Amino acid sequence: MDDKQQEQKSSDKTTKRIRLIARILSTFFTAYAILMMIGYLISWMTTGTADPYAVEDYPFIENLPPILMFLAIVGLAIAWRYEKIGGIINLSFSCLAIVVLLMYKPITLEAQFIVPLVLLLIIALPGILFLMAWRRSQEIKTETLYNK
Repeated sequence: MDDKQQEQKSSDKTTKRIRLIARILSTFFTAYAILMMIGYLISWMTTGTADPYAVEDYPFIENLPPILMFLAIVGLAIAWRYEKIGGIINLSFSCLAIVVLLMYKPITLEAQFIVPLVLLLIIALPGILFLMAWRRSQEIKTETLYNK
């Protein structure tokens, strides 16, 4: 086995590890989102409202970050099959939610500002990893094609 084949084999192992880490993280986030939805559905079916303790008459922009966060997690579920599309969806909605948070709330060091940003960055991490795995697998395919 020459040096190029050895390098390609180690690069392929690295890509598989990146993909595995991204899938494990996305599984946790997707399972959490599904459990939250099930909880809201059960509450809605039993009490007639999804959240009986919700405050009324607040601006719609406060609903956008959680909705965008959920759509980012949907992107992670899509990334299991289509890494590029799911990763792009995840990063797009995560970045959009960060922009909405920065526009709506003043920048402070309070938990009300820091926690949602950190959570969005954590949710964006598997999307970045899926895009890295997709890019590395494309490079390996290209190298294999040109080396034949």
